[in-house]
Amino acid sequence: QVQLVESGGGLVQAGGSLRLSCAASGRTFSNYDMGWFRQAPGKEREFVATSYWSGARTYYGDSVKGRFTSARDNAKNTVYLQMNSLRPEDTAVYSCAARTGRVVLATRPSEYDYWGQGTQVTVTS
Repeated sequence: QVQLVESGGGLVQAGGSLRLSCAASGRTFSNYDMGWFRQAPGKEREFVATSYWSGARTYYGDSVKGRFTSARDNAKNTVYLQMNSLRPEDTAVYSCAARTGRVVLATRPSEYDYWGQGTQVTVTS
């Protein structure tokens, strides 16, 4: 089992920044690919970013590319999501997810085994 706890969400004006954290416990963090997803009210869960277990590569969803950066610190069992140039349409509950590291990165929620409880991000215009 892997336990994931997100933090860092909040209320921010458009154009502002937030940094989310996802702390993992329970298993060897460096064995897991880590993903970020978000879900707005009435919408399906959307892929945001994912990184290899080694941190060697990170892949982003088109809607956040160039604005968000995901980075992991395996020594601290934590993955971060730095969100810049936030827009009202970025408002959602953001969740981190984990799955055993594989060759191909995963962008679908069904491919992940463990989930955090989520943290709310609200961007005002």
